[in-house]
Amino acid sequence: MKNIFIKKIILLLGVVMLFTGCSDYLSELPDGRTLVDSPEKISELITGAYPNGNFMLMAEIMSDNVNDKGVKERTVDIEEVFYSWGVTTLDIRDTPTQYWNSCYKAISQANQALVSIEELGDDGTLSAQKGEALLARAYAHFMLVNFWGKSYNPETANTDLGIPYVLEPETVLLKDYKRNTVADVYALIEKDLTEGLSLVGNSYNKPKFHFTKDAGNAFAARFYMYKEDWDKVISYSSKVLSVSSAKIRDLEEYNALSYTEYRQRYASANESANILVASVSSLYARRFARTRYGLEVSKANELFFGGAGNPFGKQWLYGVYGNDEVYNIPKFLEYFRVTNASAGIGQPNTGIVLFSVDELLLNRAEAYTMKKEYTNALADLNLFLSKKTRGYDASTDQLTDAMVIAQYPFVDGEFNPYYTIDNTQFSYLKAVTEYKRREFYHEGLRWFDVKRLGIEVIHNFSDGSQKILAKDDNKRQLQIPNSAIDFGLTANPR
Repeated sequence: MKNIFIKKIILLLGVVMLFTGCSDYLSELPDGRTLVDSPEKISELITGAYPNGNFMLMAEIMSDNVNDKGVKERTVDIEEVFYSWGVTTLDIRDTPTQYWNSCYKAISQANQALVSIEELGDDGTLSAQKGEALLARAYAHFMLVNFWGKSYNPETANTDLGIPYVLEPETVLLKDYKRNTVADVYALIEKDLTEGLSLVGNSYNKPKFHFTKDAGNAFAARFYMYKEDWDKVISYSSKVLSVSSAKIRDLEEYNALSYTEYRQRYASANESANILVASVSSLYARRFARTRYGLEVSKANELFFGGAGNPFGKQWLYGVYGNDEVYNIPKFLEYFRVTNASAGIGQPNTGIVLFSVDELLLNRAEAYTMKKEYTNALADLNLFLSKKTRGYDASTDQLTDAMVIAQYPFVDGEFNPYYTIDNTQFSYLKAVTEYKRREFYHEGLRWFDVKRLGIEVIHNFSDGSQKILAKDDNKRQLQIPNSAIDFGLTANPR
């Protein structure tokens, strides 16, 4: 009966009340809620308030980061669907439905934690837990709305379909959910985000697996960048970037590592560049290099080989390994958690980076660009390039305004945000986004730039055909899972 109940809740929205990952002492009440009657249990509950799904495979393949390698025997159905911006109904690892469900499951646990805090008496002793739960709830909704809703546009956000913003634990089987508008979702995210930031602390045994002050500020900087509030992007990112450049990912150090060591370090909690990391149920560590739609040779030539795009005419320090069928940067390492040793059964887990110092630095450079504070933008970009350029020489390798404009001259229609950018802003924005493409290759962040900046994507196929995703194509919004549509949620137009 319990399994049937859980399956029905997953069909409803993916909002479930099964608190996987919590200790055995968490017991269920008759209505399916979990009895959480101590601060320790609340902290344990919040460990499951982060999505256990992985968005990177689908986001990367949908973007303009990849090409068709033509290795047909390696084609996986869901990968071809992503490359064609189609719809998959599969609820398996690394698919939209699985990520949707994992986000709502995380939200459910965050909501239960918040209710339990109130029931225990919110006298301030649980402020840090409350702050973490609010930030986790905001983050999951933020990811959902940016995959399944349109990018934030103040002119249309009050009518654009977002996603349901769930503010309380699931206690009934067939609760009626409706999609909030994008404006509503962003307002609720901002409320949770600002309140959570005012409460969250830093006292964790493994702080980089939790929303700390730094992680909350990094999330706020990304949120306000998507909302185009440039002053707040600068303010929140600067709270973390006030320290020296030592925390930027130093690729010179990575070049001294073996392939396996590179994979072990990249998403490690011991890497100073990482602000928030997660271990998710995913096969991405097995697939990111071998996918048919990935770092094909022409794309590798465009982005990495021969120092392509390096403003100093030098080689990049990005470690691209393999051959033209499996070119990759070794960022992912699978940990197989055995659940039944005798049966050889377990769960594949992959470590991923959710927020990093490098992203913060580039986000701030974009904000400076939008405010036309080009001297500050150049300072951030030069700092970034100093850790990514082979043989960097601070006395000669200095990015200048003239270099940015010459390398990235204005191209009409390449960027199509709702706000206006002039020719110089275009050049700087192009530089920032191109540096991001390289730094976060395989990690899916390019897809969000494609959406919010209205970048057209052309996908070429090995048979000579191509498909184009125009700047206003409805397929930029993932389709709502069939199970949620069946229970009344409005589908995205196609």
